[in-house]
Amino acid sequence: MPAQQHMEQVALADLRPTQMTVGAAEVAVKRAQWAQLKSKARDKLLRSHWFPAVRGPRGRFFIVDHHHLGQALTQESVDQVWVMQLADYSAVEPDMFWRLMEFHQWAHPYDEKGQRQEFDAIPKRLEQLKDDPYRSLAGEVRKAGGYAKDAAPFVEFLWADFFRPHFDKKSLSSQGGQGLPESAVVAAVALARGPQARFLPGWAGVQQLP
Repeated sequence: MPAQQHMEQVALADLRPTQMTVGAAEVAVKRAQWAQLKSKARDKLLRSHWFPAVRGPRGRFFIVDHHHLGQALTQESVDQVWVMQLADYSAVEPDMFWRLMEFHQWAHPYDEKGQRQEFDAIPKRLEQLKDDPYRSLAGEVRKAGGYAKDAAPFVEFLWADFFRPHFDKKSLSSQGGQGLPESAVVAAVALARGPQARFLPGWAGVQQLP
């Protein structure tokens, strides 16, 4: 393990986001899963789902993954979580900090419309992350086998932007907090496997021979 990496237990409320949105439907699913767990299972989940983070200005931890879980746990009034420190940039000025975060693909300053914003527009708290239903759709399509999981950062957001012009926002209204309409997911899976999406990471369609 590199010298900068170590595990630390911290207050969930102190964690800072590095993106602007989440998929509310996906957050709701994680809340439902948490509600079904007993105390020991919850402790096990928190230890196994630690938050990768970078120590930034004023010593704060900026998480680079698990934003959906973080918002779900916030809504469930969880107090402490485990963080894995990936790097320590606490001595770096804020502007250079965000340049470094962008260089390492550890930040995604895009709003719920998929539009690029300044880094200072990123919310300061997990509960302030806005809902992007297209991000929820991208997550559901991956779970349904519409495309393969990819190690590259923010892949689901790229797929969300692909789906954005193809689905009306009203058609993605969650069903009583139980997830997206099945018809939208089925249509999005078909679209994801089609030739239009062949340039996206994780594409699982069939390449047609010329």
